[in-house]
Amino acid sequence: MLNVVNIKAFDLPQAWFQCLGAVIQHGYEYVIDHGSFEGTKRKELDFVEVHITHPGTRSLIPFIPEGVPCPTSMEYVEQYLSYLMTSIKAPNEQYTYGEYIEPQMFKIIENYKKYGSNSNQNYITIGDQNSIDLTDPPCLRGIDTRIRYGKLHFMVYFRSWDLWGGFPSNMAALQLLKETMACDIGVEDGELIASSKGLHLYDYTWDLAKRVCYL
Repeated sequence: MLNVVNIKAFDLPQAWFQCLGAVIQHGYEYVIDHGSFEGTKRKELDFVEVHITHPGTRSLIPFIPEGVPCPTSMEYVEQYLSYLMTSIKAPNEQYTYGEYIEPQMFKIIENYKKYGSNSNQNYITIGDQNSIDLTDPPCLRGIDTRIRYGKLHFMVYFRSWDLWGGFPSNMAALQLLKETMACDIGVEDGELIASSKGLHLYDYTWDLAKRVCYL
């Protein structure tokens, strides 16, 4: 039977620390047959839902104990945010998140302003029917939005999600994107819920994760 893990956290750093502990203790260990880092090991949760009630609380990135390399920085997060919000694609890129997010983001802002908040249609789709043929299909596949209680909330889904190298940057940038959209719409910033059937740690990060969690 699949093990569905539910994590509730106050802010982004707390969510990351709790996820690290969950993957180290409960992750399914296997050798990757196909995809990124093929032939190496990773530990992965069967399915996880991460509910963050105050994702805008600063700092957006975690504090790392001395001697452990930090997986991200706010400078990198700002660069990543630009990648999410612009549709410019370099010649060597198969896709960018921005090419999917940017046009839909502005349409969603327009829809909320024009029609109000009581709608279930304002969803950002990432990828299409051709994504399955890519060497590395998009990991982030959807950003659902909801305005309720005067706040803009995000519900996002990752098909595969690197907990060490991806989660801190992804979540911080998505939070900044949400804040930007909330400001443009004229509502407050809200909660962030992320789910994935592929939240994992590659074997080269297992010891690092244990040091961070003091396990």
